[in-house]
Amino acid sequence: MDYKVVDQEQYYRKGVFRHFSEDCKCSVSITARVDVTDLAAWSKKTGSKFYINFLYVLSKVLNSRDDYKMAWRWETKELICYDRIHPTQYVFHEDTETCTPVYTVYSEDYDLFYRNALADVEKAKQTREYGLDAANHPNWFDASYISWISYDAMHIELPDGYLYLLPIVNWGKYREENGRLMMPVSVRMNHAIADGYLVANVFRLLEEEIRAFCKR
Repeated sequence: MDYKVVDQEQYYRKGVFRHFSEDCKCSVSITARVDVTDLAAWSKKTGSKFYINFLYVLSKVLNSRDDYKMAWRWETKELICYDRIHPTQYVFHEDTETCTPVYTVYSEDYDLFYRNALADVEKAKQTREYGLDAANHPNWFDASYISWISYDAMHIELPDGYLYLLPIVNWGKYREENGRLMMPVSVRMNHAIADGYLVANVFRLLEEEIRAFCKR
C-alpha cells in the first residue's frame, strides 16, 4: 500500500477541495450508457467472462489518473494519492440472497488479473459470510455489478461530512439499442476531489480502453 501525501497548498483543486470538504460536503454521480458491443463480442470469441473483462478495463481506467486514487486520512488530516487501487467485487449467493465482498488485486497484466479475479470469485462462493474487511483494504474501490436490471439512474448516499474519496462504480445488464449493446454504468465520487468533468471522463476513458482492449 504505497501512497504519496498531497501538498494541500499546492493541490491544483485547492479551492474546490476546501469548499466541498468544509462548506458544502457532497458527492457527484453520473449514470450513462457505455457501448460494450465489442467487449461482449471479444469475450464470446475468447471464451472469457465479460464481467471480469469489464472489471479489468474499469480498474485500468481508474488507475490511469491520480484524481481517481485519492483518499483522506482523517487521523492526520492528510490528503493522499495511492500508487494503485484495486477493485472490491461481489459474489451474490442465490440461496441466501446475500453478497460476499471479494478483494481482487489489480494488475495491468490482463492474464494475471483474470486468473486472480476468477479464483477470488470461486473462493468467495464457498462462504456465506459478508466478510467486509475495509480496514485492511484501504486502497480498494467499490465495483458492483447489478445483474438483474438494465437501469437508467442510480444514486448512492454516504453520511454527511464523511470524506470518502475513492470511486464507487456500479453497472447493470447491457441491452441492445439501435444494433449496439449499451450498458448502464454509474460513477460516484466525492465532489471535493472530482467535478462533472472528472466523473464524465471515466466514461470516455472506458470506451477508449474497451476499443484498445479488444484489439489484443
